[in-house]
Amino acid sequence: MKTIKIAIVGLFLIVANSTQAQVSVNVNIGTPPAWGPVGYSEVEYYYLPDIEAYYDVRASQFIYFGGGRWVRTSYLPRPYRNYDLYGGYKVVLNDYHGRTPYKYFDRHKVKYYKGYHGAPQRCYEPRPGYAYNDRHRDHHKNYKHHDRDHRHDRHDRHERRDDHGHGRR
Repeated sequence: MKTIKIAIVGLFLIVANSTQAQVSVNVNIGTPPAWGPVGYSEVEYYYLPDIEAYYDVRASQFIYFGGGRWVRTSYLPRPYRNYDLYGGYKVVLNDYHGRTPYKYFDRHKVKYYKGYHGAPQRCYEPRPGYAYNDRHRDHHKNYKHHDRDHRHDRHDRHERRDDHGHGRR
């Protein structure tokens, strides 16, 4: 009887441990990026019309056409390194499951042209360095006001330096 209880407890621990491992694997694979649009639970790819590229959510890679072939990288290509991923529109490709979303690039390029914007989107996380709360926004306004006054002080300093012969002549 004691052996059966130990076997049941052991089996329970094995099942609980494997269930916990499955949960952590599912959470870590396919996490949308901070700049991804909110509201899509099972997304594999985004199409970024402004730069005619894809983003593979599961692999955390951009897919773009370069050098005569489709390339997968962790970063945007050099011409688009300054592209605003938070502000740019992301088309969620719910209807494609596979490894080559660019198979339909001709269709995507026409349907979702450069500058395309569908329904408004909100990102998972705010743009880094961007304040959402009013308290911080008010502080920021005061800081800008201080900067405006500070510019006049800086201008006055230049005039004072001019009087001593160290500034512009």
